[in-house]
Amino acid sequence: MSEEILKVEVDGDIATVTMNRPGKRNAMCDELLQAIDSFFSYPPKGVKVVILTGTAGHYCSGLDLSEHKQRDAEGTMRHSRGWHDVMDKVQYGGLVVISAMFGAVIGGGLELATSTHVRIAEPSTIFQLPEGRRGIFVGGGASVRVGRILGADRMTEMMLTGRKYGAKDGLELGLTHYSVGEGEALPLARELARKVADNAPLSNYVMIQGLARVADMSETDGLFTESLCAALTQTSPDAVEGLAAFLEKRDAKFS
Repeated sequence: MSEEILKVEVDGDIATVTMNRPGKRNAMCDELLQAIDSFFSYPPKGVKVVILTGTAGHYCSGLDLSEHKQRDAEGTMRHSRGWHDVMDKVQYGGLVVISAMFGAVIGGGLELATSTHVRIAEPSTIFQLPEGRRGIFVGGGASVRVGRILGADRMTEMMLTGRKYGAKDGLELGLTHYSVGEGEALPLARELARKVADNAPLSNYVMIQGLARVADMSETDGLFTESLCAALTQTSPDAVEGLAAFLEKRDAKFS
């Protein structure tokens, strides 16, 4: 993993991962994608929460078209599926991931952001899916992840017109969970990361793995899966500690 293209700082059980292509607005190239893949495949030991952000005023401006390679249909599909694999590692790898966003969150950058679990946007944030204006289609998971947030109708309009949404619009639409002032995304991300890292590891893991999948299920299957998740977490040692801490009016100390 290149330290220059992806900076990693670990503070106890929280890692801050910074995409670092300042001259390219942190556009995604194969090297950066591979570095993200490597980090989430082999995260530092003991890390529970990751803060994912960018540098030089931008989160990620999407696929670096200056490095775009012409591929045939099979090659394009394989490349797209490679993106899907990496985004799945971000979403389902077992670490809670918080995006601290500003500037460009465009195309593949939005696909990456919507793979994370908590999203914070500063006023400079721009959400956009410009692929339709460039004669191509999304390939890194937006049709599923962004589509679930916006709905097919609104996403279609967004792609057809190249429409841009700011932080406040993104908050109303669900593209971000928090809209904060300039320079406030990282401080809030650190605050939330500490709060999440203090949760019981098993309940964090089950929330990451379970809720998005329940959304894919029928109502009856979803309710059954909910019961399994409840049984798994509520019979754990951490659940015993959580209840005792509540009754004793103290902070819980999870494993």
